[in-house]
Amino acid sequence: MRYLSWIFILLFFLMKSQIAFSQEIPYDDDLVQFSGVLISVDSLIPVPYASIVIKDTHRGTLSDFYGYFSFVAIKNDTIVFSSMGYKPSFFIIPDTITQKRYSLIHVMDADTFLLEPTLIYAWPTEEEFKKAFINLDIPDDDIAIAHKNIARAEMKERAMSYPMDASMNFNNYIQNETSKLYYFGQTQPISILNPFAWAEFIKAWKSGKFKKQKEPRY
Repeated sequence: MRYLSWIFILLFFLMKSQIAFSQEIPYDDDLVQFSGVLISVDSLIPVPYASIVIKDTHRGTLSDFYGYFSFVAIKNDTIVFSSMGYKPSFFIIPDTITQKRYSLIHVMDADTFLLEPTLIYAWPTEEEFKKAFINLDIPDDDIAIAHKNIARAEMKERAMSYPMDASMNFNNYIQNETSKLYYFGQTQPISILNPFAWAEFIKAWKSGKFKKQKEPRY
């Protein structure tokens, strides 16, 4: 009797497991090749790499770069669509379809979060930032530099500090040689007794040509 009871118990569990196993395996008529494309509701662009999973299961797939997906499902399954930046959405495969394939274009709504603005300072406190901002020495822009360069006083100072170039040295040399040739064979007049030379000297002295020249700035 004891052996018979064990046999009955074993047969009971085998039959129960067989019934449960048969319930998990769907009929061939219920299998559907479920495919489609995911797009965004605002811009109608594809939603790539979204998760498409059958509810309460681990079966599903991912959409590709163009938002396309395809996998085998069962009629009346609830499909869950989810992706970063979009609200989760659902779709129930109709149980009235007569074909083995079912396709759709599924639209997903954007999920937008508005965060409070954050102010980032380069100083420990806001007071130190304000103090440093007020005392900031802002360099001149291109327009300010151009105005300084074309100022008359600045141009005059630069002209006085520039040394003689090759053209000026050549003209000075030619003038000296011409003067020597002009007075060749006779006594050259002394400039100290020439009133025109005195006039040139006074004019040069007033213009500051005899002041100490500053070093040129680069």
